Amino acid sequence: MMRAEALELPVRTALPALERALDGHGAAVLCAPPGTGKTTLVPLALAEKGARVLVAEPRRIAARAAARRMAWLLGEQVGGRVGFTVRGERAVSRGTVVEVVTTGVLLQRLQRDQELAGVDVVILDECHERHLDADTAAAFLLDVRATLRPDLRLVAASATTDAEGWARLLGGAPVVEARGTAHPVEVVWAPPAGTVRPPHGMRVDPALPAHVAAVVRRALVERSGDVLCFLPGVGEIARVAGLLSSVDAEVLQVHGRAAAAVQDAVLAGSGGRRRVVLATSVAESSLTVPGVRVVVDSGLAREPRVDHARGLGSLTTVRASRAAARQRAGRAGREAPGVVYRCWTEAEDGRLPRYPAPEIQVADLAAFALQAAAWGDPDAAGLALLDAPPAGAMAAARSVLAAIGAVDGAGRVTDRGARMARLGLHPRLARALLDGAPVVGARRAAEVVALLSEEPPREYGDDLSAAWRAARRGGDAYGARWRQEARRLAGQLEATGSSDASGSSSGASGSSASASGAPHDDAVTGLVAALAFPERVARARGEGAFLMASGTGAELGEGSRLRAAPWLAVAVADRPSHAVSARVRLAAVVDEETARAAARHLLVAGEEVRWEDGDVVARSVERLGAVETAVRPLRDPEPALVREALLEGLRRDGLGLLRWSQGSVELRQRLAFLHRVLGTPWPDVSDGALLERAAEWLEPELSRARRRADLGRIDAGQALQRLLPWSTGDAARLEELAPERIEVPSGSRIRVEYGDGQPVLAVKLQEMFGLSETPSIAGVPVLVHLLSPAGRPAAVTADLASFWRDGYRSVRAELRGRYPKHPWPEDPTAAEPTRRTNGRR
Repeated sequence: MMRAEALELPVRTALPALERALDGHGAAVLCAPPGTGKTTLVPLALAEKGARVLVAEPRRIAARAAARRMAWLLGEQVGGRVGFTVRGERAVSRGTVVEVVTTGVLLQRLQRDQELAGVDVVILDECHERHLDADTAAAFLLDVRATLRPDLRLVAASATTDAEGWARLLGGAPVVEARGTAHPVEVVWAPPAGTVRPPHGMRVDPALPAHVAAVVRRALVERSGDVLCFLPGVGEIARVAGLLSSVDAEVLQVHGRAAAAVQDAVLAGSGGRRRVVLATSVAESSLTVPGVRVVVDSGLAREPRVDHARGLGSLTTVRASRAAARQRAGRAGREAPGVVYRCWTEAEDGRLPRYPAPEIQVADLAAFALQAAAWGDPDAAGLALLDAPPAGAMAAARSVLAAIGAVDGAGRVTDRGARMARLGLHPRLARALLDGAPVVGARRAAEVVALLSEEPPREYGDDLSAAWRAARRGGDAYGARWRQEARRLAGQLEATGSSDASGSSSGASGSSASASGAPHDDAVTGLVAALAFPERVARARGEGAFLMASGTGAELGEGSRLRAAPWLAVAVADRPSHAVSARVRLAAVVDEETARAAARHLLVAGEEVRWEDGDVVARSVERLGAVETAVRPLRDPEPALVREALLEGLRRDGLGLLRWSQGSVELRQRLAFLHRVLGTPWPDVSDGALLERAAEWLEPELSRARRRADLGRIDAGQALQRLLPWSTGDAARLEELAPERIEVPSGSRIRVEYGDGQPVLAVKLQEMFGLSETPSIAGVPVLVHLLSPAGRPAAVTADLASFWRDGYRSVRAELRGRYPKHPWPEDPTAAEPTRRTNGRR
């Protein structure tokens, strides 16, 4: 029998419709507001009908809390009719009919037993959060229903969700809505009075935590009941907790890293003293924190992001979605009327995203790709997903899997990949565990991998070896979880007999050993981290700066003991969008030999001939990714490589590297003019066109050249002659169509200047007397620059007749007195052209 409280939960009114949907369709979408009992009453009600129910929650804290709540409703302890399984912890028995698991555990179970023998109903709770594991599990379950278990029933449940999308995904499943009797929640808009900079990467303006703390103080004065405050991460929780140290209330911190005892204490309720619970998004759903009447919402959340080009993944701070804000607000109205203080304006609220970004669209997909390959669908093309994985992210994921031997050339999972998928680790860490254990021993490899699977607290420092020692000593919550996970991993390795579980070395190349023969801590952490993240092995560049094999720079913080290391294996790093280099959060010292062994697939050697610092550089280079490990000059480089390097030099530094005489420049200008005016067959002589046709006009001189100086000996004008249209006979008309000089009435042959516009003829005014028609070239009127006797510009015209008629009179009046020895006739059209003065004439 269930307690009376269970029978009063609002979701009970939707149970008949849910049961009809499952009986008729085999699947349903359950939409139920917070506090209605969808997480606790629905599984128990289905189990009462004889079904064995598996409930999948997105987080461990939610799985444990849901199981304990359901067991309490039955008047039992966890492990009886209600049990739970999370990574490293299991409480079930033969009598268990409702088992709560994390979505990660559900995926592992599906890979081992696709039929889910003995399970009648699977409930995917909080599916609105769109975690990658939950989306993947849904796709696998739909596949199982379609091929193996048509009798398996599925429920997608959430307080706020895209009901239509999930209904389509579940094959047109009915949508069952539970009308909640949740208590009203008043909304108070409490934006900061001053300017708060928007979040950037992991960084949050310190003004925001200070404002949130002030709003909590205000709420404690204005309202009664406990306060639940939502913040994006552990760092912000710690800052706000520090600012609230003097309040007359118990301040508790709830996040994924908090000790289970702390989490249980928060969920158990108040002992009489008022409480302020500072929480990350783990408290958004599936949890009822007793006594909460007030919610303070910072409006921020953390989401995963990955830089595929650099192999860097991190969390980033974003504005919480409207769906998340509704979920958070609902925590205040679970037991009585409540209030939510939102630390933003009502106008901003309308601009928030409707739902959080699906993790499949923004996260590292290596683990997803391995799960899909192990499922038998390497491209995930046959999986029923609300959002398809981005092609670029999937390509990057498959590249990682191929490098670590998890998939073959066709993307199919290998035996090694199948073992990795069963370890419950990211594929990178699975590779480090499998390959590191035979070298350093199962126990030590498992301990380091456990450190990497959940980033240690920042107070452990950035040195992975020091963090390992701190975890061994530590009595904190992290240390307890770390020991539990290390035991799990070591046990899995021992069970398969795939390692030397004693912890002794089996002879790692390049690993420093202690007197007992076992590798030192630095050698162990360096090897394991390098195996997990081979593209992040990094060589020092000086002053705490390193270059990773991926090509990204990395920098250590001031005071880090790792700054003196010649090589590092970077385990955790992030790169703010405005920064050139990544910030190293956690790394291990490693020697070059170990780095080369761990990242051998990145090791390449070859001849490099390229244009660098203004000349051809030829050398033999060995590289570990982007890191040069050995370089020597190349005395006799391949001619084709030299030629390409010279062409690259011309592209970068311009055709000015060739020898351009005045005649060469003028020839190019004339050809450009003809191409612009007449087109084919006259060649395009722009930089791009000349570089594209280098083989036609720079050979054979280009192939004979070896360095920059040789380019400077190539006569560009002579080379350009090769581009003239000789085959059509038009080349012979070059002087006719674009003459180098034009004869003017005085008999002088004046050079024509060919630029981007009209050809220009700069000639003394007296030499043009008697000429009324403006000269033209290839049908284009020449722009005549009429010069004074001293050669200075006097007038510019493209219409000589008009100038003689209208403009000449003013020029004559201005210059006649200045140059009296030169002729200035009243009628220039009838005067004799001359180069001379009056006396010399």
